[in-house]
Amino acid sequence: MEHTQGIEVLTRAHAYLAEVVAGVPESAWSAPTPCAEWTVRQVLNHARIDQQGYGLAITGGRPDSDPFHPADALDGDPAAELAKVLRAVADAYAGLPADTEQAPTPLGPLPVPLAAAAAAMDAAVHAWDIAVATGQDRPLSVELAEGIWPVAERLVDHLRDAYQVFAPAREVVPGYDRAEALLAFLGRDPHWSPAAS
Repeated sequence: MEHTQGIEVLTRAHAYLAEVVAGVPESAWSAPTPCAEWTVRQVLNHARIDQQGYGLAITGGRPDSDPFHPADALDGDPAAELAKVLRAVADAYAGLPADTEQAPTPLGPLPVPLAAAAAAMDAAVHAWDIAVATGQDRPLSVELAEGIWPVAERLVDHLRDAYQVFAPAREVVPGYDRAEALLAFLGRDPHWSPAAS
């Protein structure tokens, strides 16, 4: 994966997350999600803090709260608060010199394309969580999943073993497309619905 490919994947993942958050009905913020025991608002806040962490790892500083204990509420408009963070992350990656080989991340230093793709993976999977929890017809695209796959293969098993960040991988059923296979690998049920929670 080349430098620009990672940034392009991150841009697509951020656009997906922003689109999904903009489509959340006011009545759905407290709905259950594929993230056990977290509401839509908590998943959004978790995703926001994670993205903040990726940006601040480059520019300096720490996220404003613990992503694994996300608050039930955000100050201000959720979509506007998310947009600020996504802009800051995009600016942080855009500000890296072209010859930068590794970028700092919350997971430690990674080659720039993988660092950007790791941030993209986080944004995209939580966008999917919110989309399915709120009944939006905005699936994770096969194209985006293809861009995320290299970082998932490299990092997820380690994160699962060392930090219990991901649920155990699920079986990849014959006929799954790349997006469904990625979600299963990340421990998600690709066909989750609120009725199943």
